[in-house]
Amino acid sequence: MAGLAESGSNPDVGLLFEINGLAEAAPTWFDRTMEYVGEYGLPLAIVVMGLWCLVRVRRLGREGVADRRSVVASVAAIAWMPVAAMVAVIVNIPIRGFVERPRPFLTHRGLEVLVEGKEDYSFVSDHATLAMAMAVALFLAHRKFGVVAIVLAVLAGLSRVYMGVHYPTDVAGGFALGTAVALLLSPVAMTVLTPLVGWLGRVPGIGRLLLGDVARDEDRAERTATPSSGDRPAGGGDARGLAA
Repeated sequence: MAGLAESGSNPDVGLLFEINGLAEAAPTWFDRTMEYVGEYGLPLAIVVMGLWCLVRVRRLGREGVADRRSVVASVAAIAWMPVAAMVAVIVNIPIRGFVERPRPFLTHRGLEVLVEGKEDYSFVSDHATLAMAMAVALFLAHRKFGVVAIVLAVLAGLSRVYMGVHYPTDVAGGFALGTAVALLLSPVAMTVLTPLVGWLGRVPGIGRLLLGDVARDEDRAERTATPSSGDRPAGGGDARGLAA
């Protein structure tokens, strides 16, 4: 399948040259910006969206909007973001080896390549796969944050075509793979991550880091409910001893 989309009459190739042609017409400073934005900036922006969502979720206890169980479930859903991305990229390894599609600039002349050193196979795009997996996982955790993340993921994928390192179908395949992993494996992931986050939420220090005010309020309630040594009956007796 190494000859996939190598024909100049293929619409995939035509769209590649249309999008990449914008890079040739753009000023150098814009291309340099797109190089860093497409390679690092947009995926990092999705990570920041996830961290921002985590901060919002941790505040829900203080605002009285959600109880501990809801916060634990939301944090577990956000934790699925990096795990989904990792799983999706791992799944892509055998796909790339099976398709063996060369990078477009190795097959077609005249492309404006903004990132050098891309010698591995082209289908499926790792960047598109990783970005969309994180974005869809975040969408499952929080709709508004997820929508913004999905838009960023689409831009990340399109930037790969703009930079001349992927065909449009490489990106579309990455979107499909990332979405499938994030959606189909989410129930299994939540079965594992939810109790794990719940357990970590009770570990001193880590609980506050993960759950925020919910863990703090719960710790305070437990300390209030636990009698101090001065409140215990003299001689070490219990309530039954006093009643006798």
